[in-house]
Formats: sequence, C-alpha cells, structure tokens
Amino acid sequence: MSFLNEDILSYLEEHTPPEPELLKKLDRETNLKVPYPNMLTGHIQGRFLSFISKILRPKNILEIGTYTGYSAICFAEGLAPDGHIHTIDKNQEVADIANRYFREAGLQDTITCHRGDALTIIPELDQKFDLIFLDADKENYPEYLGMLKEKLSPDGLMMIDNTLWSGKVIKKAHSGDHETQGIQKLNNMVNEDPELDSFLLPLRDGITLVRWK
Repeated sequence: MSFLNEDILSYLEEHTPPEPELLKKLDRETNLKVPYPNMLTGHIQGRFLSFISKILRPKNILEIGTYTGYSAICFAEGLAPDGHIHTIDKNQEVADIANRYFREAGLQDTITCHRGDALTIIPELDQKFDLIFLDADKENYPEYLGMLKEKLSPDGLMMIDNTLWSGKVIKKAHSGDHETQGIQKLNNMVNEDPELDSFLLPLRDGITLVRWK
C-alpha cells in the first residue's frame, strides 16, 4: 500500500538508490512463488531500512516477521562488523527461501532464524537490541510493545511496520477486524507512553519509529 500517486512514486523510485541484484532476485521469486507477495518490504522501504541501519551501525538486531528474508538482508547492510540478527517467523513455508538467500548473501552465520511463536521466543532472548523491527501478527501488536520495550537498548530504535494499515486506522474497526484493532491500540499506546518518543512516518503503509525519551 502506498499513499502516493503513481507519478510521485515513480519519481521516488528513480531518486532512491537501486536495490542490490540479490534483492531484485528475491523480489521476483517472492512474487512468483509466495502467497501475498505484497507483504515483501520492497525497493523503497528496503532502502530506508538499510539507510537507518547504516546510521545506527547496530550490533544486535531483532526482527519479528522474517517472511522471505528481504528486510533482514537490508538491515544486515548496516550491521556492525561483529553484529548479529535474530529474526522470528512462524511460517515454515517461507523458511527455505529466506535461508537460501541468507546463504547466497553470505549471512548464514550472521542471521539466526527462529521458527515459532514470537510471543514465546522473545522472552527467551537474554539480551538487549540496538534495532528492533516489528512486522508480524498485527492483532498482537499491543502485547509485543511491552515485551519489546524490555529488549530495546537505552540508545536503541524500534521500528513498527504497517501502522497506517491501508488507511483503515482512521475509522472505527468492526468487531471482527482484530488486526486493525491491534494496530489502532498500539498506535495509541505508543503515542501516550510517557517513556517513549515516537514518529509515525507515512512511508508506504506507515512505519512508526520509537525510542526511549
């Protein structure tokens, strides 16, 4: 989902650094073989994730929502030389694609893939993270926030994807729309938390940047 018209989007793509060939290849394969390929991070957002990682030079990254591995590879571009990425996804069907591209990128020893319920796995990770990316399980976003605050290092940055949710967040969600409800609640929690400083960036489907005050 993009809130920009096609002409502006084309201009943005022309004036954003191109995605590496490996990521172009991953994009094509995801679109050919995987259901809901619109979930892929993609060119513009991927270059933004890479840019942020290069600024922070994080030593430890936590990603919730691996999918086919595109965003993790983007984050790895800015990782500190001795850094490591932990990425979590419960979808075993995409694991083979992600792992294959991690190996092709030479990141098999840099990225640890956890398969299962992130709500169970996160508390078992006994460390702090300089960069956290939340992009899965939207109905549980509010529950993730409390968990991830405990894992965010003092100077760390949390990034939360899909916080505009195709514009559905501006209207009252119907009773069965648990994903929209979760995102709306998360947005309110972040905005009202006295410990957090945040900015909702209208990039693609919305990315909220969160740090400690």
